[in-house]
Amino acid sequence: MEPTASLPVVVIGAGPTGLAAAAHLAGRGLEPLVLEAGPAAGAAVREWSHVRLFSTWAEVVDPAAEKLLAATGWTAPDSAGYPSGGDWAGRYLQPLADALGDRVRYGARVTGVSRAGRDRIVDAGRGTQPFVVHVAHTDGREERLFARAVIDASGTWTRPGPAGGSGLPALGEQAAADRVSYRVPDLTDPEVRLRYAGRRTAVIGSGASAFTALAQLADLARREDGEGTHAVWILRRGISGSTFGGGTADQLPARGALGLAAKAAVDQGFADAVTGFRTDAMERDADGRVVLVGEDGRRLDAVDEVIVLTGFRPDLSFLGELRLGLDERLQAPVGLAPLIDPNQHSCGTVYPHGHRELSHPEQGVYLVGMKSYGRAPTFLAMTGYEQVRSVAAAVAGDLRAADRVELTLPETGVCGGAGLFDAPEAGRVADGGCCAPEAGRAADEGCCAPEPQVVRIGAPAGSAAAGEAPEGGCCGS
Repeated sequence: MEPTASLPVVVIGAGPTGLAAAAHLAGRGLEPLVLEAGPAAGAAVREWSHVRLFSTWAEVVDPAAEKLLAATGWTAPDSAGYPSGGDWAGRYLQPLADALGDRVRYGARVTGVSRAGRDRIVDAGRGTQPFVVHVAHTDGREERLFARAVIDASGTWTRPGPAGGSGLPALGEQAAADRVSYRVPDLTDPEVRLRYAGRRTAVIGSGASAFTALAQLADLARREDGEGTHAVWILRRGISGSTFGGGTADQLPARGALGLAAKAAVDQGFADAVTGFRTDAMERDADGRVVLVGEDGRRLDAVDEVIVLTGFRPDLSFLGELRLGLDERLQAPVGLAPLIDPNQHSCGTVYPHGHRELSHPEQGVYLVGMKSYGRAPTFLAMTGYEQVRSVAAAVAGDLRAADRVELTLPETGVCGGAGLFDAPEAGRVADGGCCAPEAGRAADEGCCAPEPQVVRIGAPAGSAAAGEAPEGGCCGS
């Protein structure tokens, strides 16, 4: 085996964060090797190519990547514009991967990572051994690669959360697979549009993806070919001032407008909100429609389709031989977890973090990007870019640069940990959460979960501007 210092840094995943990591490594004279399971850069992003980001081009292009691209004659998009997922992949991610050349390999799925000659229980000589990465190629070949460090930017897209309120699939969820989707539908596709037009659809979830689905279904209902389209929004907690995000207080205006568009869908009668409902089972009626059954025994009226948007989970299966330090709740690095825990986190004030928060007992391995957040939501691309800037500096031995903060993140305009809203006794939280008077909200404003009910919120109040705002979320769930 080669001396460890002469080996490449293996980056898992050619998505936004993985390619940015490669650009930062290359800029420091280190050799990256990006392994992408899909056939092209941004394979996961391409699967939601129809969704528009709530971040501008200026916020989703990494500075080191832009510098690398500039040398190729790349023309940067309008920095104030809002790209779709397809735009992001086609106009930025693929050109960046092309600029990196043979440092990016496609059709290469990582099946295992360990220390060469050391399984996870062996201490002797562990720190001096290179990493060994097992790769399965689409042509059936298997390969073993050695690396000085491993940066896992494989994301969480392939592991969406289930409908079940317990974190497990609801009873009957798999049997109802023909009626269940775990993605925001592309209603510009005629076949997909036909699936939802004029039909009753349950949307389970409370984040940016759910907002997007609700806004798009409402837009379909307003159109002639979508007459009769109706959504039923399933929330595990109650309605509060923060349910629809930060609105005009959000420092990412399009993200705030997305929540307002979802609120307009409810206000205008295109969607009903069912609160305090934790899905326990999915049953089929005589017509094959899906009946959602709650943990409290309630049975909702049958729906034709179910869209489950309950977040994502990291795939840790191929990292089993590494000594990772992960939070028991979030499956995020223990140094990062307190900053992003929705049970504790308040006001969207996650501060930029780097190699120290992302480190593990196994030195030289880092989980970055959306995967670093584990099960926590509201990840932003610019967070991943700051992560890999710091990690690349640390791998290069430049701890001064690695420890430096070079980013200020925009606040969401929302106070309070989402997880706390599930419990009435959590109405007042110590760090200025949703019901705390010091957060600008009276304790009786209903931000703790009320009794389960079906509600319509207020009179029609959504503005056309909110409905026309970019409807997608940069990596939020």
